[in-house]
Amino acid sequence: MDFSIRNAQQEDMEQVLGLIHELAEFEKDPNAVEVAEEDLIKDGFGENKLFHCFVAEKENEVVGIALTYPRYSTWKGPVLHLEDLIVSEKMRGSGLGTALLNEVVKYGHNLGVKRISWEVLDWNEPAIEFYEKKGANVMRDWDVVQLDKNGIDSYLNNLNSPEKVK
Repeated sequence: MDFSIRNAQQEDMEQVLGLIHELAEFEKDPNAVEVAEEDLIKDGFGENKLFHCFVAEKENEVVGIALTYPRYSTWKGPVLHLEDLIVSEKMRGSGLGTALLNEVVKYGHNLGVKRISWEVLDWNEPAIEFYEKKGANVMRDWDVVQLDKNGIDSYLNNLNSPEKVK
């Protein structure tokens, strides 16, 4: 192993954001990233910490991340959500993804969570195969449901529309 895994620090957020942009390119949605370095610093290290991030470092460069946050399941209790596990293209196949996932699983276990969950794009077969080899259950019969900022605004506007109230 020619890399190390550690807890992220504020100073890492510029490079973390770079990896987030790299992931957006890979997922064919390069303009979707709205978060800024300042947001990552505030949300990950501020008064109300919203996430925990691990970084993989090689020669003082952040080459991978795993970003998690707590959730709650009405069926299970406390769970951990893995928002993103990102390995820079040049480090894929090096064992870095496994090392990051190992840290996430150990972290979740130490927190006492009942489940660790995440999403994977249905066309990302290498990632699906990787997760299944690790024992993860890829639930292909579930669909991800989201309201983005515009959807939230539209939803709320429709609540106040007289013709929509019944």
